[in-house]
Amino acid sequence: MYECSKCVISPNWSVWSLGDGQPPEEIDKQIDTPPLSILLIEKPQSGSINVGGDITFTAKVEAKDLLRKPTIKWFKGKWMDLASKTGKHLQLKESFDRFTKIHTFEMHIIKAKENYAGNYRCEVTYKDKFDSCSFDLEVKGFEGQDDAGELDFSGLLKHREHKQEEVPEVDVWEILKNARPDEYEKIAFMYGITDLRGLLRRLKKTKKEEKKSEAFAKRLEPAYQVDKGGKIRLVVDLADPTVELKWYKNGQEIRPTPKYIFEHKGTQRIMVINNCQINDDAAYSVSAGEEKCTTELFVKELPVNIVKHLEPVKTTVNERIELECEVSEEGAKVKWMKNGVEVPTGVRSRYRVKSEGTKHWLIIDDATKDDTGTYSLMATGGTTEAKVQVELKPLKILMDLQSVTVLLGQPLKLNCEIYPGNIPGRWYKNGQLIQPSERLTIIHRTKNHSLDIESSTIHDAGDYTFVPEGYTQTLSAKVHIIDPPRVHLEALNVQDNTVVIVAGNKLRLEIPISGEPAPRVVWMKGERVILDSGNRVRAETFADHTCLTIDIAEREDTGNYKIVLQNEAGEDTASVKIKVVDIPDAPEAPLVTDVGGDWCTMTWEPPRYDGGSPILGYFIERKKKQSSRWMRLNFDLCKETTFEPKKMIEGVPYEVRIFAVNAIGVSKPSEPSKPFLPLAVTSEPTMLVVDDVTDTTVTMKWRPPDTIGAAGLDGYQVEYCIEGSVLHWWVFMCVCAYTILYLTADEWILANKELIEKTRYTITGLPVEAKLLVRVKAINAAGASPPRTTQHSILVKEVIEPPKIRIPRHLKQTFIRKVGEVVNLVVPFVGKPRPKVNWLKEGQPIDQTINIRNSDCDSIMFIRKAERKHSGKYELSVQVENHIDTAMLDIQIVDLPGPPQAVKIEEVWGNNVALDWNPPKDNGNAPIIGYTIQKADKKTMEWYTCIEHYHRTCITISDLVVGNEYFFRIYSENMVGLSESATATKDSALIVKEGLQLKIPEYNDRDFTEPPIFTQPLINTFAVAGYNATLNCSVRANPRPKVIWMKNKITIIDDPRYRMFSNQGVCTLEIRKPCPFDGGVYTCKAVNDLGEAQVDCKLEVKGYYFELLISTF
Repeated sequence: MYECSKCVISPNWSVWSLGDGQPPEEIDKQIDTPPLSILLIEKPQSGSINVGGDITFTAKVEAKDLLRKPTIKWFKGKWMDLASKTGKHLQLKESFDRFTKIHTFEMHIIKAKENYAGNYRCEVTYKDKFDSCSFDLEVKGFEGQDDAGELDFSGLLKHREHKQEEVPEVDVWEILKNARPDEYEKIAFMYGITDLRGLLRRLKKTKKEEKKSEAFAKRLEPAYQVDKGGKIRLVVDLADPTVELKWYKNGQEIRPTPKYIFEHKGTQRIMVINNCQINDDAAYSVSAGEEKCTTELFVKELPVNIVKHLEPVKTTVNERIELECEVSEEGAKVKWMKNGVEVPTGVRSRYRVKSEGTKHWLIIDDATKDDTGTYSLMATGGTTEAKVQVELKPLKILMDLQSVTVLLGQPLKLNCEIYPGNIPGRWYKNGQLIQPSERLTIIHRTKNHSLDIESSTIHDAGDYTFVPEGYTQTLSAKVHIIDPPRVHLEALNVQDNTVVIVAGNKLRLEIPISGEPAPRVVWMKGERVILDSGNRVRAETFADHTCLTIDIAEREDTGNYKIVLQNEAGEDTASVKIKVVDIPDAPEAPLVTDVGGDWCTMTWEPPRYDGGSPILGYFIERKKKQSSRWMRLNFDLCKETTFEPKKMIEGVPYEVRIFAVNAIGVSKPSEPSKPFLPLAVTSEPTMLVVDDVTDTTVTMKWRPPDTIGAAGLDGYQVEYCIEGSVLHWWVFMCVCAYTILYLTADEWILANKELIEKTRYTITGLPVEAKLLVRVKAINAAGASPPRTTQHSILVKEVIEPPKIRIPRHLKQTFIRKVGEVVNLVVPFVGKPRPKVNWLKEGQPIDQTINIRNSDCDSIMFIRKAERKHSGKYELSVQVENHIDTAMLDIQIVDLPGPPQAVKIEEVWGNNVALDWNPPKDNGNAPIIGYTIQKADKKTMEWYTCIEHYHRTCITISDLVVGNEYFFRIYSENMVGLSESATATKDSALIVKEGLQLKIPEYNDRDFTEPPIFTQPLINTFAVAGYNATLNCSVRANPRPKVIWMKNKITIIDDPRYRMFSNQGVCTLEIRKPCPFDGGVYTCKAVNDLGEAQVDCKLEVKGYYFELLISTF
């Protein structure tokens, strides 16, 4: 029977060892598959060692043809991968020699145990190459039974405690065969099966029907069992005795040796294995030709019985104790126990174990009181135990140890005297055994025991105890080592003992100190003592160092810190300087010294505190006053304390601020500057010309600057310079063929003490016939603009200028107003001296109800409430001495028209009525543009409009209701509106049921086609240079004509200066900002299939600036 802790396995089972190897079929596969190539150039060799010894197995692989390191695996038995078992007993190592190109793989077995014996295998693979080698390890001798080794899983089954109670035999195979698959795990747990998967694989294969063998008449049994040290015979019967037969163990061929003997008896082939040991527990197979059969051999260890039991021992301390026991088998594994705990038998153990044949001894050389207890020996077949009692000898103390105080570095000596004098003892310091050394000597002379230390150290202080061996009595004394205190500042490794810390960080300054006893440490800053209970700044003292902690460093922590150490051996002081560096203080608010259109100049002062580190530069930010978003202006540090921000928006208020930067970081921002407004002066005034000159005055006029900016325009400043002052002329630029000169004068006289808003100013008090230059500056909040200066000197003398009437464009046509509206006509003119103005209506003086107001440059006609009698042609004459200019104005005052005349019903037929009437007697001084016809039923006399804006004086009203009787009335209409009253028909029209037969006359279709005819011609026009001008005319034609514009008989095509429009027969030509060169004869030509027509006009472009420029030259 093969026993297990959970079940009993019968020898007739067809199974193999649960701990070792793989199924026989897998072994067969290894044998059948030849290696693809040979990799190993040196294979591990079998070896033999004693229990507790070390051994190394080496395998070498040549790497000349390999691109990378090959893979190696070490196995024990058939399946155990040793890579997972590495530890204190097994180590796997690899190395590579670059010169010889050889990989070396080593397996070290350390302190081998008996169960480490067995067959091992080494496998090497590289891509598609494979090589393997098997070798054996034999472990001799016995050192006491230990726990199951890490390398032998089968030891869990073989090395077991002996069961006193018999366990009933259970056939697990039969249970598994008859059980459902879902019950396999439950059965394995119940009977302690650990390799359930292996059992199931074997179970599956046992169910297969074996094929009838052609080579074997009788195969090997599935499994064999033999006692350790016994002999086993493996027998097969061959069908053909001539077939060559080979035996294998774990896939390795077995050669004949004294251990393995091969016998032949007829057709039987027998292999005898003598002296079976644990390493013979393996899978065996035999091959006959191409057929094989396999089996498993189980080696069973016999129980070891107690032959001679242990005897009780009673002795005293320091005596030798030997416990002796005899067992039934030589080399048996046993365990020594003390009080139920296994006795340690290592190198440093007080216990020694000895065995000789079947006898075993446990030896204690120097017995102590602690050795008292119950000792037992455990074997597989039984247990024996005995009690050991150790007592003490009487001890007398002649001189006890004395406590001493020694200065550091001085000799230390402790001694005592005891009786009896031949008793050895041990010295302890603070409970730790003291061993002699070069500086420490332990002396035992008869009764005297002494401990001498040549030069004492701090570590020598403590509680010393002398313990006589075998006695409970001890001698104790205290050694106190004193040392003057000392501060070790050199450990800080900082220059000038100065520690630099950034503000806000935590500082933990640890300074080593020495002194025995531990000195009292006091930290001081100035006269203030730093306590260990401080919140932010505190001092702490430890055994070998003192510590100053500042949780959050602040500027106030900068200074010298003093350390004072005191103990009974002396005093020491040291000083440490702590420097707290921080970001700088925020600078003061910057000052904006100058402001431009999109720039400003700003200055500031450095911060009062630079944070303990030099200022490296500044960052500048700006923002709009209404915004909260600051914008960085420089990404490189500004080294100076001035800066000029640019690219600002004119007229938007801004603020600026400063950041100071040092090596620690960036300061907080300064306070924002006072808000400032980027403003720019305006451009120079334009079109400065002389408006009027008298004997003592000069009147100048000009146009506002082209560019005014956000600062606006506060007014103008006029200055003049009389000829004779020192003048400097500069040629500035050339425009076309004219040279424009700028000059500066040393003596400019301010003409107006206060700013003027108008663009015209008269300089008074000038000397007659003096020549002067005039300049004008535009003034705003940003200052004065560049001046606009007259190009030539002005002679102060009144000049006669012929009068010229400049009729506005809207007055060149008939001026129409309704009765009762206001008429206000302004007619500008020029002429010097002041012209005489006269108004006539159709050659007669004008009515007194018309108000006339005249000035130097215009004449105004004002009618508060227009009447129809004010209509007519008015003549305006302007006279300067013998020069006169006249202009005609056509004024038309319109009113509502009168009602139509002679409205009558011409004919009634069916549901239709034909009406006829005459135009009104009074058309309201405006053409009649239409009529409105209304009808009313005689029964209700409610009027309804039939048609509006009817142009003819006859009409037919249709869709009237049969049986009704109608009256009709008609309103006349002109541009003012409908007439106040209507003219109704005297008779009514009755729509009878039986209508008359109306003969519809035949009408011929009218031909509306016609050649182009201009209904409104072009008019000669004056235009001012720089202002857009338009030419208008109207044309009628059918089909629609093509309109062509020409200048000086040259067709205008794709010229961006001209824009041409045509809408409902109205043709328009727009000339963009004309100059004098745009003057000439313009022609509008209309062409269609029936003919063509054209109209001409003359355009004259005048500009004061160019006239003046030409007249001066």
